[in-house]
Amino acid sequence: MSNGPDTAVLRVRRAGPFVTVQDAGRPGLMRYGVPLSGPMDRFGFAAAHMVLGRAAVQAAVQAAIEVSLGGLTLECVSGAVAVAVCGGGFRVSHSGRDIGSWAVCTLRPGDTLAITAGSWGSWCYLAFAGELQAEQWLGSASTHVRSGLGGGTVQTGNDLVVQHASVDDARSGPVDVPAVAHPTDVLRVVPGPQEHCFKPGALDTLVGGTYTLSTAYDRMGVRLDGPTLELDGSLAIPSSPIIRGSLQVAGDGVPTLLFADHQTTGGYPKIATVIGPDAARAAQLRSGQTIRFASVSPEQAVSAARVAAVDEHAALTRLADRPGLRTRHLLSSNLIDGGFHPDE
Repeated sequence: MSNGPDTAVLRVRRAGPFVTVQDAGRPGLMRYGVPLSGPMDRFGFAAAHMVLGRAAVQAAVQAAIEVSLGGLTLECVSGAVAVAVCGGGFRVSHSGRDIGSWAVCTLRPGDTLAITAGSWGSWCYLAFAGELQAEQWLGSASTHVRSGLGGGTVQTGNDLVVQHASVDDARSGPVDVPAVAHPTDVLRVVPGPQEHCFKPGALDTLVGGTYTLSTAYDRMGVRLDGPTLELDGSLAIPSSPIIRGSLQVAGDGVPTLLFADHQTTGGYPKIATVIGPDAARAAQLRSGQTIRFASVSPEQAVSAARVAAVDEHAALTRLADRPGLRTRHLLSSNLIDGGFHPDE
């Protein structure tokens, strides 16, 4: 396929592990055994699209690159495209110049973009002002890492092709990081659905203890080092549905917090479920960091989810029209005869 005049090609000079293509995922297919997948940090993913001026409905269908702590380095070999990096507090440099952790810039031929681990966070998102070309599976480009289905893992030497690429220098510059983007170390949980499979006091052990994220950490989940949770009787239970945020406990009593690529059903008992807003923010924690759990009722969980949705929507709205954007747009445009005539 030949590249048109509005196509940008970015060559991958270096890619760490778990750098993948992701979009919003595959909702509605878990009953067929297909995980949702999608971004580990949904807010960071949406933010990367919003700072490029996309509406929320566009952000949901456009693919981006999810970058792990291993980092990513790209070189623009043809065309030009505006890009945004949001998510964790990574270090981002544009042709050797530090541009902050959240930023928008334009890549032109010969320019490089390097993303490396920074002071906090485990994942960040590289979005493009255009359409990243990626293989789809069941209507989504999201990569399910263990199966390899979807847009796939990004590897050194790959070319990323962005069609309908555009440039908006008025949006270039650092982006203020909203408070809701930062991870939380206190995770609210709703007990169950199989807390009855544990010995009395196990739930108190969970909410009263301190746990450390282990190095057994990937897009499927993370094992937690800390007080073990003793099962009451047989480990085997009928397989039941699993969601992001489930705290699944194997026979050794060690809980695992499940993330984006979790299996759809499982036979290990789940002592509790981390509520949606906290599960999303927990994905930005790193191995070695400690967490605690706080038990809440289902009603409190619903209320917390509603509050989080309002806060995140407000933050995304501010990112789409962040302070100084209009001024930069005026400065990058032609003012002729007192009229406003933006460049094409």
